[in-house]
Amino acid sequence: MYTLDAEHEAMRQKVRALGEKSIPSIAMQLDENNEFPKAFVGQMKDAGLMGIPYEKEMGGAGLDALSYAIAVEELSRLDGGIGVILSAHTSLGTWPIAEFGTPEQKEKYLKPLASGEKLGAFGLTEENAGSDAGGTETTAVKKDGYYLLNGHKIFITNAPEADTYVVFASTDPSKGTRGISAFIVEKGMEGFTCSPHYNKMGIRSSCTAELNFRDVKVPEENLLGLEGQGFKIAMATLDGGRIGIAAQALGIAQGAYEDALTYAKEREQFGAPIAVNQGISFKLADMATQIEAARLLVYRAAELKQKHEPYSTAAAMAKLFASDMAVKVCDDALQIFGGSGYMKGMGVERRYRDAKITQIYEGTNEIQRVVIASGILGRLKKKDAGKPKADAPKQPEGRKGVIIDELSDAANARKLATILKSSFDFKNREDLNTPIDHAQKILAIGQGAKTKEHADAAIDVARNLGLAIASSRPAAEVHHFTSMDRFVGLSGQKANQAKLYIAAGISGAKQHLKGIEKAGMVVAINTDPNAPIFKNADYGIVGDMNVILPLLEKELGEEEKPEKKLDVYQCTLCGYVYDPTVGDPESGIAPGTAFEDIPEDWSCPYCGAAKSDFVKIS
Repeated sequence: MYTLDAEHEAMRQKVRALGEKSIPSIAMQLDENNEFPKAFVGQMKDAGLMGIPYEKEMGGAGLDALSYAIAVEELSRLDGGIGVILSAHTSLGTWPIAEFGTPEQKEKYLKPLASGEKLGAFGLTEENAGSDAGGTETTAVKKDGYYLLNGHKIFITNAPEADTYVVFASTDPSKGTRGISAFIVEKGMEGFTCSPHYNKMGIRSSCTAELNFRDVKVPEENLLGLEGQGFKIAMATLDGGRIGIAAQALGIAQGAYEDALTYAKEREQFGAPIAVNQGISFKLADMATQIEAARLLVYRAAELKQKHEPYSTAAAMAKLFASDMAVKVCDDALQIFGGSGYMKGMGVERRYRDAKITQIYEGTNEIQRVVIASGILGRLKKKDAGKPKADAPKQPEGRKGVIIDELSDAANARKLATILKSSFDFKNREDLNTPIDHAQKILAIGQGAKTKEHADAAIDVARNLGLAIASSRPAAEVHHFTSMDRFVGLSGQKANQAKLYIAAGISGAKQHLKGIEKAGMVVAINTDPNAPIFKNADYGIVGDMNVILPLLEKELGEEEKPEKKLDVYQCTLCGYVYDPTVGDPESGIAPGTAFEDIPEDWSCPYCGAAKSDFVKIS
């Protein structure tokens, strides 16, 4: 295909007219305000753009994959964020249901998606499952008539505005990728929440957020395909999604090129338009050539998809080339504008920022090269191929993993305080803002603080107890609970000198755990008993940090009375800690009972170990 036929050219003109009427006047405002264009999405719905490649019987426009690619290209020519709203909705949020859904699922979900009545999104990426999508840690446990969904997704395009989400979760972790299944999840399901819209570098008119699942009951009939088919569904969906991102990159580059061409003809230096300078004209020639080459790759991939021919390699090639091209073209376009192009308010500056993401999402360009190479080489045998993946991660070596579970929050805080007092001198205080890599006692707060008011209260606890303050990345970046130089993690600060690290309201994503690997004692406080932080802590309390921290402050702030100090003992078999100030009321051992005074036939309330299996830890 070297030229468009009349039908496809008419589609281009239709989308261009719609876009040019509305987008230029709002694009800069959307970018500056990090604002989702609800009104324009409504206009796309009315124009029939939200279901371009889907059958009219299902609410779509009954057109083809090339028409869809052209629409994304034309919208992205004016605003890259608006282009990806359509791309993610059509190729990620809707296509899996159209391709793998049951007739009932299509009737219930595909029709409102294809008509634009509802917006779709795709939930695959996690902290530990980015390029390696097989590392999915979100789980779905089958119950009586439903699946119980627990986990966390990040970088989800169209969230939190979307109404319908195709979400991937492990139904059998022992099977690796073959244990991943796909589910249709609706906004409003109990336990399903989204974070605020990310503050991104580019495509700021497109909303991107995190998905949180806490005991979400997903009806059994919302399983998409069969159990264990989720990874296959995800990979097939991404193949088509790459055509959309390639079209987005193509449109961004086209817009930047057109701006640069106009500017080069109008801007004069040395008595002539700068376009007559070969340094500029050669840039424009290269830009035009690269754009046309990308266009042919994108249209070819769309045509192969429409004809139901293998298109995975073609889509990867289109996405790889078009995105690299877009970054280069936008860079050259900004160079042509010179200092003016570097200023906020210029379309070329916005496109420069928008282009970069096209090299990253829908599979990084490094992954595209893996896909292309696989298409060229075919399947080559790997050593140990077919070896089953290890089961769920084990307790990190050296971490006790003890959950403190007494009769109340107050009793839990009291027992934790007793353990901490026996190990640390709280009279030796840290400054609140001691650099993280030098601090020895740290209180780190996460999204569990929920509000800035609660976060400030937690910071006061740290100040009063003489602890340095830290946070998770989302707490700093999204919620602004702390400054960005206080977040701990792989890409942040490392608590390498910390002898005590209290993680309050932090789930324990792998990125965060990388920052506390060298910490001494790790204490976790979280409302989610399945939070990974508990597997990576020495002691944990399942509870609200906003309740536990004030109680802990009260206990640690009290002056110790040596004459009443009693020794604490720990079970060597299960890690249970006997705190004499709490006792074991369920076994008839009153608070204040010294371990030595407990009857000899008493046993550990957790594992049944004998009294002789306990050792003194203070």
